[in-house]
Amino acid sequence: MTKNISVVEKVHSANDQLAIENKQQLDQAGLFSLNIMASPGAGKTSLIERTLPILKDDFKIAAIDGDVATSIDADRAAEAGATAVQINTGGQCHIDAHMLRNALMELDLDGFDLLLVENVGNLICPASFKLGTDKNVLIASIPEGDDKPYKYPAMYQDVDALIINKIDLLPYVKFDMDYFKKGVQMLNPDLITFPVSCTTGEGIEEWVTWVTEHIEIKKTS
Repeated sequence: MTKNISVVEKVHSANDQLAIENKQQLDQAGLFSLNIMASPGAGKTSLIERTLPILKDDFKIAAIDGDVATSIDADRAAEAGATAVQINTGGQCHIDAHMLRNALMELDLDGFDLLLVENVGNLICPASFKLGTDKNVLIASIPEGDDKPYKYPAMYQDVDALIINKIDLLPYVKFDMDYFKKGVQMLNPDLITFPVSCTTGEGIEEWVTWVTEHIEIKKTS
């Protein structure tokens, strides 16, 4: 048992060191970066597709999409206006810092203002692996249910922004928003939250304004 714990600690330690190096590389390029996490189907790619058309005329945007197989998400990001790189994790339930480092080598980082990293759809593994991005973003969706902060606390504790997606379904799905927000508040009281609908576009403007502000801050820092 002690040996297993030691191995896990070494894996995380090595990953964290690579994450620091990734962060230094992104900082040197003046590139604002987001690690976008969610369960499968919560709307990671849909959010990217809603975000890119608003920003692409003013900023150069790259997207790195992680999935266990296929390039479907990267293709959608490219169609929406990003320069996209696909990471196939070979069955891994997350992107780690080493995978991201390899993907960054495919991009001329100095030529971009924003990097969107779409992590693998999972509410457990991605929380354990730092990437070196500026901010971590979690997408929760109404059909998933209002108990997710209670069942997956690690995901909610270490993120900087929370997207509550598919709010257009609130009239049709049993979801107690007060109960959900209470769980979030207990875990991460300073978390900024954006209720949105990637279907109707509601709330997207506020989200994009937040991203834009951070792009400008990174460029001048």
